[in-house]
Amino acid sequence: MSEHGEHGTAPPAMAYEDLAPMVDYVNRVVQVAGKYTLDEPFEVGWGNIVLDVTPRGLCTRTLRREGVTFRVHHRLLDGDVVIETDRGSRTLPLAHDSVAAFYGAFCRTAAEFGIRPPRTSRICEIPGAPAGLEGDRTERSWDAGAARLMWTALDLAADGLEEWQAPFLGHRPRVGVMWGGFDLSATRWRAERTVPEPDRPPFQQNAQLHAYVSVGFSFGDAKAPHTGMYAYIWPQPDGLADRSWGVEGAAWHPDAGLVLLPWSALRETPDPRRAIVAFGDAVYDAAVETAGWPSDLVGPRVDGWYMSTTPTDVVQHREREHADQRRRERRG
Repeated sequence: MSEHGEHGTAPPAMAYEDLAPMVDYVNRVVQVAGKYTLDEPFEVGWGNIVLDVTPRGLCTRTLRREGVTFRVHHRLLDGDVVIETDRGSRTLPLAHDSVAAFYGAFCRTAAEFGIRPPRTSRICEIPGAPAGLEGDRTERSWDAGAARLMWTALDLAADGLEEWQAPFLGHRPRVGVMWGGFDLSATRWRAERTVPEPDRPPFQQNAQLHAYVSVGFSFGDAKAPHTGMYAYIWPQPDGLADRSWGVEGAAWHPDAGLVLLPWSALRETPDPRRAIVAFGDAVYDAAVETAGWPSDLVGPRVDGWYMSTTPTDVVQHREREHADQRRRERRG
């Protein structure tokens, strides 16, 4: 995926300013179907709400409501939304005059299958947005090129984060897009109670009930227009200022409380997918060394073919060697 990667080409350049209109629009329309995920049983870290990155766009998990089984697929590469149910499917365009027009069309189409409107139409986590989806009448236009760039970035980031996340032995929600803040995240949880920040709304406080490490991708926003990877440790430990973060260009930003790896730096690496894994490993190592996270919660990183043909004693030996190697790397 880079000049020297498996596909022979580097990821495309992209900047927040160029993508901002489409990011702003898609962030709002995915909240329509996203509201239904709030009816799912709560999973620590809001794992119940994430949208999967698919070969065509972003999709909810399978939802079961009032006798209807359905999912909603936002096909960014096709410019449409597919509501797929056990009774049939319907497709409606993502290109609408406004968010309000899309919301109305979605609710009418979903009603054909007996799917009620979302419990709330409130627009979440977007500063300056109207209170509700039906009130957002700003004129919009669909940009297919920007939509493809968005999907390309999410697909690459998901690929690396899924590999990074796979060997973690603790609680780990699915890698996916949080439809409120519209960032792609991979989170590792530790069953250790923390004290949430009291000035935050309930949904944010309830995301801080236990310690966690989060690594993800964001397009940025108007206040921080930085497209690329991010990471942080909650609660934030001391000792992060002078660390190395596994990839050239990655750096600790104390004002934001984030480690940032700009997209421009990521696309210059020989293998961006592997760079994302290295970035995540460096962040987790920081959690082990500065916040007392267990060093034995990460198993060997191998593929399923290896595990299907390798005797258990060999796997366990490799796991011990992997743990010893990571300890040596942290000391070295």
